[in-house]
Amino acid sequence: MKSWFVSIELALIIMVGFRVLSGLIEISAAMLMLKLNSIEKAIGVNAVLAIIGPTIFILSVVVGLVGMSDKLSFSKFLFIGAGVMLILIGIRK
Repeated sequence: MKSWFVSIELALIIMVGFRVLSGLIEISAAMLMLKLNSIEKAIGVNAVLAIIGPTIFILSVVVGLVGMSDKLSFSKFLFIGAGVMLILIGIRK
């Protein structure tokens, strides 16, 4: 019996791994906030999460683009890059 896992692309597995890692970091941070039991310390933990989230986002997009590099033209790469930059600019506080 052939495993469905073999037919999944490596780039997709890496992207999923980044998202799972991000989720685990978020859950761990939430538990840490509860354990610290301090609003001031929770804000510090939340500030660290504000750095980790966009980093995981950028890494996932880069891995996805590398995985699709043979299917996209250079102009489409530029449009996608511009879109990612606009998202990052839009979420800045």
